[in-house]
Amino acid sequence: MSAGTYTPRPGAAPLPRMIAAQTALETRMLLRNGEQLLLTVVIPALLLVLFSAVDVVDTGAGEPVDFLTPGVLALAVMSTAFTGQAIATGFERRYGVLKRLGASPLPRWALMTAKTLAVLVTEVLQIVLLTVIAFALGWSPQGNPFAVLLLLVLGTAAFSGLGLLMAGTLRAEATLAAANLVFLLLLVGGGVIVPLEKFPDAAQSVLGLLPIAALSDGLRDVLQHGAPTPWGDLGILAVWAAAGLGAAARFFRWE
Repeated sequence: MSAGTYTPRPGAAPLPRMIAAQTALETRMLLRNGEQLLLTVVIPALLLVLFSAVDVVDTGAGEPVDFLTPGVLALAVMSTAFTGQAIATGFERRYGVLKRLGASPLPRWALMTAKTLAVLVTEVLQIVLLTVIAFALGWSPQGNPFAVLLLLVLGTAAFSGLGLLMAGTLRAEATLAAANLVFLLLLVGGGVIVPLEKFPDAAQSVLGLLPIAALSDGLRDVLQHGAPTPWGDLGILAVWAAAGLGAAARFFRWE
């Protein structure tokens, strides 16, 4: 037997394998966190069941579940891509996890890619669960599935950029407070449960430019009313995505 037969080969693993491994790790961390599960799964599901069964909010003509489901799907995207990711990344930055990972063979952009992929995996699980619940409540979706997919992808990009920007510029405690506060404010004023038409005209014009409002209204136009591709809402989400991701790339601090 020649010398060196069992000598390990130096060098890092192929980049796709590193990204896949980090994505799997990030996904497991998201799913094992009880607070994250409460925020991303339990709260949207409870809101969907509660407001579909109890006539608390006037959702207009038609079944309440047809109005509520698109908004809750948008809320699920925001809770995972923005609130959950901002809090988790903020504390990883505080405890030096990001600094150590940044010194590994995994490039920093690949680490952020893995985080984004983990968010997408979690969102798929959320959407499947919420869709099953909505169908059980009598949901009758319409519209083009491609338009729905496009809205969800752009919404994820917009909220992910904003979440990473917050996590990379604020202290972990400030990120925790701010992310939860923004979640509650957008839940109330983003057209998720309460229609934007219930707000004053001046407020509607401002609220309609928020990413949660664009995502929930776009999904509602397609899934409830069978409208064609909502280019206006997609444009708003694209602007938020470009601004958020660009600012996160520019100002994110790893230490």
